[in-house]
Amino acid sequence: MSEIKNVELRNLNHEDYEELKSAMMKAYQQWPGSYWRENEIYTLLDIFPVGQIGVVVDGVIVGCALSIIVDSTIHSDEHTYRGITDNFSFSTHDPDGDVLYGVDMFIQPEFRGLRLGRRLYDARKELCEQLNLRAIVFGGRMPGYHKFASELTPKEYIQKVKSKELYDPTITFQLSNDFHVKKVLTDYLPGDKESREFAVLMQWDNIYYTKQSRDLKQRKTVIRLGLVQWQMRHYATPDDMYEQIEYFVDAVSAYQSDFILFPEFFNAPLLARHNDLPESLAIRKLAEYTEDIRDRFIQLAISYNVNIVTGSMPLIRDDKLYNVGFLCHRNGTYDRYEKIHVTPDEVKAWGLSGSDILKVYDTDCGKIGILICYDVEFPELSRLLADQGMKILFVPFLTDTQNGYSRVRYCARARAIENECFVAIAGSVGNLPKVHNMNIQYAQSAVFTPCDFAFPTNGVKNEATPNTEMILVSDVDLNLLSELHTYGSVRNLKDRRTDVFDLRLKTKK
Repeated sequence: MSEIKNVELRNLNHEDYEELKSAMMKAYQQWPGSYWRENEIYTLLDIFPVGQIGVVVDGVIVGCALSIIVDSTIHSDEHTYRGITDNFSFSTHDPDGDVLYGVDMFIQPEFRGLRLGRRLYDARKELCEQLNLRAIVFGGRMPGYHKFASELTPKEYIQKVKSKELYDPTITFQLSNDFHVKKVLTDYLPGDKESREFAVLMQWDNIYYTKQSRDLKQRKTVIRLGLVQWQMRHYATPDDMYEQIEYFVDAVSAYQSDFILFPEFFNAPLLARHNDLPESLAIRKLAEYTEDIRDRFIQLAISYNVNIVTGSMPLIRDDKLYNVGFLCHRNGTYDRYEKIHVTPDEVKAWGLSGSDILKVYDTDCGKIGILICYDVEFPELSRLLADQGMKILFVPFLTDTQNGYSRVRYCARARAIENECFVAIAGSVGNLPKVHNMNIQYAQSAVFTPCDFAFPTNGVKNEATPNTEMILVSDVDLNLLSELHTYGSVRNLKDRRTDVFDLRLKTKK
C-alpha cells in the first residue's frame, strides 16, 4: 500500500454508492454477494443522512458506519438483525428514539490496522452526544468463536475474550472502544458461520445524555411496567432489606422499564425487631424507617433510570398514623400518595387513619394514578382520577387470603374497563411467623386492560405465577386507549350520563 496522504470522515451521499459497493465487496469476501443494495443505502440516506458516515482515504471510500435511531422501550434487547432493521427496510428508524443503533461498520482489508475503525466509532459517539441520545447499541459478530465452539459456550468465550485469555478481532476491538457487553443474542445473523449465528449485544453509554432536554411526554406511547411480587422474609438488619430492594430495581431496570411497582407494606419484615411491643406501638416503630427508605428509593430511581412506585409504608404526621407511599421520579423528584380507605383490621390493630389526598401525577410517561389496596374497591376514586387524565393506575396491595386477593383483583379489572385505562397490581407472598398481624400473604400480580378488540379478550395483559417471588414485565400502549376512547365498541367515559348523575371531589375547608 502506497503512502497515505489524506484521511477524511464525512457523511455519505447518493453519488458514493459505487465506491461504497466496491469497499463492501472487499470487506465481505467471506460472504460473496453480501453487500448493501443501492435502494437500501438510499433509504438510509433519505431517513437519517447524518447517521451514515464514510471514511475516505486519498479521495476513495474505504469503509463506513451506518446507523439508525430506535426507541429502546419498543425494541427490546431480544432481537435479530432482520428484526431491528425490519427486514432491511429500516422502518424501525424513529427520529424521536433514544438509542443510536449500529447497522453496519466495516473497513476494507488493505486499510485495516490504521485505526480507521476507531475514527468511525469516535464519530458515532460524537453524533450520539450531539443528538442527545442515551446510548449506542449494536449486535457485534464473534468471528473467532467457531474455533472454540466445541469446547466453550458463547458466554464462556466472551468471558475469556474480556479477560484477554482469547483474542477476537471484533469483540476485542469493541471492548477497547469503551463498549460493554449487555447479553448474547441467538440467531442474530443467519449464515454467519464464524459466529455460529451468535452475536454480542454491545452498548456505549452517553454520559452527557440529558433526559430533560427531550420532550418524552409527547412521544412516549409504549410504556414498560415492572411489577415486583415480593417475598416476605426475615431480615437481620434494614440493610439486608435495602439489598433486596436494589436487587429488584436492578432486575427490572435491566429490561429498560419505565416504572417499577412494589407492594403495600413490603417493609413489614422489619416489624420482627419490635415484636415484643403491642401491635399499635410496633407499627409506629416501623414508621421510623419510612423517610430513610424513601430517600434510598429516590437514589435508586436516579441511578437505575426508572420511576419507582414504592408500595406503601406507615408514616406519622401530626401524631396520626397513615399508610403512604412515594412516587420517586427518575429525575430525582418525588410525590407522596396516601391510603384513603383503611380496613377495619388496620384500624383495630394499628390505629391507622384514612387520608383525604387524591390526585393524578404527571410523569415522563404521562399521567398516572395510585390507589393503595382497599382504595381500588371504591370505584369513585379511580373515576375521579380518570376525569383528570389518568392512563395507568398502580395498585400496591397486601392480602392474606384468596378471598381478600379476589376483591382487589376483580375490582382492579373493573376499574380498567370503566375508566378505559391500564391497571397494574402488585402484592407480597410468603409469611412472617415472627410478626403479629402479618401471618400469611397471598398474591398474583397482574396488568389489566379494557376489554375490546385491541386488547386481550379477558382484559388480562400479563399475570405472575400465584404465590411465587418474581418480577412481571409488561408493555402497555397508550395509543390503544386513545383509539378505544373514540372508536371502541363501548365508550365508558364518553357515554356517562352526566345529565343524570355527577361525581366530584369535595374541597377541603
